[in-house]
Amino acid sequence: MSKPTPKLAPDPEVTAKPRRRKFTAAYKAKILEECDVATEPGAIGAILRREGLYSSHLCQWREARRQQGLAGLKAKKRGRKPKSELARENEELRKALARAEERARRAELIVGAQKKLCEVLGISEAPPPSSETRS
Repeated sequence: MSKPTPKLAPDPEVTAKPRRRKFTAAYKAKILEECDVATEPGAIGAILRREGLYSSHLCQWREARRQQGLAGLKAKKRGRKPKSELARENEELRKALARAEERARRAELIVGAQKKLCEVLGISEAPPPSSETRS
C-alpha cells in the first residue's frame, strides 16, 4: 500500500493585481510598419508572439490608423468623460426644479389639511387680505 501524499498548503502570498499594458503611439506605428512589410507566411504571427500581442491589437490599431492616421494611435483617456458646462448647469437646474416642485406639493398638502381641519372644527376661513391699501 502506498502512502497518501501530503497536501501542499496554498501559497499565502497575495499576487499583485495585473496592470493594464499601455502602448505608445510610436510603438504601435513601429509594429504596424513591421507587419505591413512582412510578406512571408507566419511572419506576422512571429512578430505578435515576440512582442506578446494579440491579433486583435493589430486589427484595432490598423482601424484607428485608417480612420485618423497616426493621431488615432495615441492613447485615449479611459473612463467617464467630463461633463460640459451646459450639461452640468442643466443638471443643477433640473435638481432645483425637482426641489421646488416637491416644496409646492408639500405646501398644497398642508393647505388641504388646514382646510379640512377648518371644516371639522367649523371655523370659517379668513378672507385673503386685500391688496388695496386704505388711504
